[in-house]
Order: sequence, then C-alpha cells, then structure tokens
Amino acid sequence: MTDETVTTDEPVSTESEITPEIDPDPASNSDSNPGSESRTTDRDGTTESGGFDTTESTVGEPIIEARDINVWYDDVQALTDITMDVPEHGVTAMIGPSGCGKSTFLRCINRMNDLIDAARVEGELSLAGKNVYDPDVDPVALRRRVGMVFQKPNPFPKSIYDNVAYGLKIQNIDGDHDEIVENALRKAALFEEVSDRLDESGLELSGGQQQRLCIARAIAPDPEVLLMDEPASALDPVATSQIEDLIDSLAEEYTVVIVTHNMQQAARISDKTAVFLTGGELVEFDDTQKIFENPDNQRVEDYITGKFG
Repeated sequence: MTDETVTTDEPVSTESEITPEIDPDPASNSDSNPGSESRTTDRDGTTESGGFDTTESTVGEPIIEARDINVWYDDVQALTDITMDVPEHGVTAMIGPSGCGKSTFLRCINRMNDLIDAARVEGELSLAGKNVYDPDVDPVALRRRVGMVFQKPNPFPKSIYDNVAYGLKIQNIDGDHDEIVENALRKAALFEEVSDRLDESGLELSGGQQQRLCIARAIAPDPEVLLMDEPASALDPVATSQIEDLIDSLAEEYTVVIVTHNMQQAARISDKTAVFLTGGELVEFDDTQKIFENPDNQRVEDYITGKFG
C-alpha cells in the first residue's frame, strides 16, 4: 500500500499514513493547556456544503479552533485536552518528539482518525466556526476543504496532468481544467519544469518534483487548509529548501499546518509553533519567535535546547 494525498472523496488512508502516534508511557504533569486569542468575526456570502457554512472569513481570525480534544486508541490516550487556535493564511508548525501526538492531532482536523477502528475522539474542533465532528458534517466534504500532503511523495501512476486533474474530475469540479492544472502547477513551483511533458508519468519525476506534484494535486480543488505531515523529511537539502520556499508562498492563499521533527525548519517557515511533548500534551503554543527565543515553559526550553527528545 502507498501513501495518499487527501484531495478527493476516494478513501485515501493507508497503514503508513494513519499509524497512531502513541507513547505507551505517558509522563507527566504539564501546565494548563495554552489558551487562544479572541478575535472578532465579520463574515458574509454564505453557502452550504456538506453540513458546513462555507463563508469566507476575515484574514487573521482563527480558521481552526480546537477545544479540549482528547484521542484514544483503544485504552491508550494519545492526546490530552488539546486547546489551540490556528490562524488563517499563515503557517502553524507542530513540533515535538516521536510519539507525542502531532500527527494524531493533524488527522483530527480532516477526520482521518475516523478511518482507524480503534480511534476515539472527544472534544470540539471547528473549521471556520463549524464543529467538524457534528453529526451533519460529511467527512468527504470536509476533506475537500482540507487538503493533505504526506511524508513520502506519492504520485499516482498517471500522467503529470492527470495527477493534478484527478480531484477535479472525481469531484465534478467545473471550469477550465487546463487552466486550473496550470495554475496549480505554477503555485507548486513546478510548471516551468514540466510544461512540455505534461503527458509523461508523474513517477518519472525526481523526489522533490514528485512532492511538489502532490502539493499541486492537493491545491487544485482549491481547499482552505493544507495539512502537511513532514513533507520534506524524505527529500535532499535542495529539494527541502524548495518545499520550504513553496510553503511560504502558499501561506498567502491557504492556511498551512505542518508537522515537522526539524526544529530549525519550524523556526524558518512558521508564524506559530505548537510544542507537543510526551503523553500527548500541548505544552506551549505561541508565536514562533517567542517559542524559540523565550518560551514560558521550562520543558519546552529543555526540548528546544536538546536536553531531551
């Protein structure tokens, strides 16, 4: 089985994508969960889709709001009372040691944890003011609004063009597909490299190009949020730098939430950073500069300075 990028209503999970992050020996007494800033909301232009109010929200307000999110895999708790707001049109990084629940929280946003029989989620997680776990929310409609890119590049065994157009076709999205494909490839900083060979297989591209192709595929249906689970960890330094530059430009149009084990990468590309530590705790969430230069929590400082993790 291979990893899959979530852009369609096709079942997309695989074992490698949804293996639970569980620390079997949760440690510890964390401080109270970081709170969230309150912001005013001014919205207009409402339509309904899959149980969602698809209103355009004001730049700067939180687009994702998590309140007391708890996740269990059978009897093992993977996340504990996670509360945080993710601001719109920026990059939010989630860092922490392996097994601390970063990817588990990422999968709560688009309900990928629903695909794990042993998983149970409690709490409220809202996208643009709508709880994604409300009974009237269609998970397929949710995943159309929340694209996802995984660690390993995973183009389909199709042409470059058909990879990008895949979501458009199965979601019956109207419009000029040629123009949409070109725009997505341009946003992914790939069009100039492949414009004369769009009919060639996406599998023939280099690793970095394949990951940018997957990003183009994810953004072609025009989601609001782009989730990225260690998107550069399998790439060489040059390709990693290209992905980081791309994330910075994508944040002007999309809300990007990225899981990374690379703290230097989080410091370079993110506006906000959430630090998860052992036991599925969100120990601190703040502006990235503050997290890395003057964190409030001693455990966060110890982790960032390499005393553990």
